Amino acid sequence: MTDAVIRARDVRKRYGRTEALRGVDVEVVRGEFVGLAGVNGAGKTTLIKCLLDFLSLDAGTIEIFGVPHREPRSRAKLAFLPERFSPPYYLTGTDFLRYLLRLSGETYREGAVQAMLAALDLDPAALARAVRTYSKGMTQKLGLAGAFLSQRDLYVLDEPMSGLDPKARALVKRQIASLRDRGATLVFTSHALADVEEVCDRMIVLHRGVRYFSGTPRSLCDHYGERSIEQAFLKCIEGPAHGRHNDNAQAHAADRR
Repeated sequence: MTDAVIRARDVRKRYGRTEALRGVDVEVVRGEFVGLAGVNGAGKTTLIKCLLDFLSLDAGTIEIFGVPHREPRSRAKLAFLPERFSPPYYLTGTDFLRYLLRLSGETYREGAVQAMLAALDLDPAALARAVRTYSKGMTQKLGLAGAFLSQRDLYVLDEPMSGLDPKARALVKRQIASLRDRGATLVFTSHALADVEEVCDRMIVLHRGVRYFSGTPRSLCDHYGERSIEQAFLKCIEGPAHGRHNDNAQAHAADRR
């Protein structure tokens, strides 16, 4: 038996005539860092919304920590940062962090908050201001600070480095690496495949609602005979959906690790 944190089986979701997810299987084990990769409309965000019960499934099942995903307790140990993070405009940064930590059952500790702000290069003085005055980058850092301070076992981060400059991206990657040190599990999406390659143990390529590949970033390159992960990705989505039926031996082996 694998120590599965997420187990999704035959997940299907349709928007009208459009099949956003067509029988997707995903398993993420404890301590694993998994990247979801795909072009716009591939099904990445739809899969995350289904996981979090923001969307109802048309078919299939999802479990989080062995609990059906529709039960709120399945998400008790989970932190989520959406791609378009937008905190209530009328709150100050401090108000937002206090509220988020209270919801998470965590105590607002001034020292820990200040350390996290420093780690993400967010000016502490910004916490006294309303979040409506923040730039895109500052807002993203605030959301990341709240997620990291929540001390969850599972992190679902949808395009977490959106709007960040190169320095901030490097700092966020450092914080993500620290999650590994305490045994947390990560599901991460990014349009920057180099970020997936750097951060994740395994990547899942979704295309047209189908899982095309599951395996290490290196195995994707090796399988398609490319040094560049971008070129390997292109070959992957231009070919048949190997991963859907576990035809790719490397992907199947990676799923069992």
